[in-house]
Amino acid sequence: MKPRVLAIAAHPDDIEIFMAGTLLRLAAAGWELHYFNLSCGNGGSLEMDGETAARVRLEEAREGAARLGARFYPPVARDLEIVYSVELLRKVAAVVREVNPSVVLTHALQDYMEDHMETARLAVTAAFAKHVPNFASDPPVPGAPGDVAVYHAMPHGGCSPLREKVEPDFYIDISGVMERKRHALEAHQSQQSWLDASQGMSSYVQSMMETGKELGRHSGRFGAAEAWRRHLHLGLSRTEIDPLADFI
Repeated sequence: MKPRVLAIAAHPDDIEIFMAGTLLRLAAAGWELHYFNLSCGNGGSLEMDGETAARVRLEEAREGAARLGARFYPPVARDLEIVYSVELLRKVAAVVREVNPSVVLTHALQDYMEDHMETARLAVTAAFAKHVPNFASDPPVPGAPGDVAVYHAMPHGGCSPLREKVEPDFYIDISGVMERKRHALEAHQSQQSWLDASQGMSSYVQSMMETGKELGRHSGRFGAAEAWRRHLHLGLSRTEIDPLADFI
């Protein structure tokens, strides 16, 4: 059986921006990819109403997952409504148990917006709950045995909400898969005007490419990189495991 990696992000396009390069490196090594955004992305438009935006972004996310070669899981929340609650935790835990991944990739625990931080918290607890058969998921999925390692992407802008610089534990070389990462992000065409107006990203694709190159420079080794921090293994694995170490 192939090892499995589950990317858990907040919004459609977050996986492509923060995690897709690492996913593609894992796929090249024989890993099975799984793709899960918690929010439908209904808030991410200045031109479309919420329901239209959610429909458009759902199809964009499906296409992004297809371009990465990942299995897609539908969203379970709406923008700015990702909160650390039992209701949402049961839904996230169901997906984690269904996939039973060896690796979970998710957002930084400290980031510029609550949706990202709450997604990270839900991902960590759902990974913990994977082993807890008496915790009821929604829909019901039995507890899944096996160790799991959780890794946090860099926060947007490379700093905490209080402007403190965040240093990664390690970098993953994505130079060889950067064009495929760009191709996957380009599936999210609806985000061009939104990100320009809301965050000053005149080209969301170009901003992603520049961030990858900047992280590559910071690594001192790579032309382009993604950067990660590894979560404490307690409650997630019997021993301290680091599956991504083989890709550093």
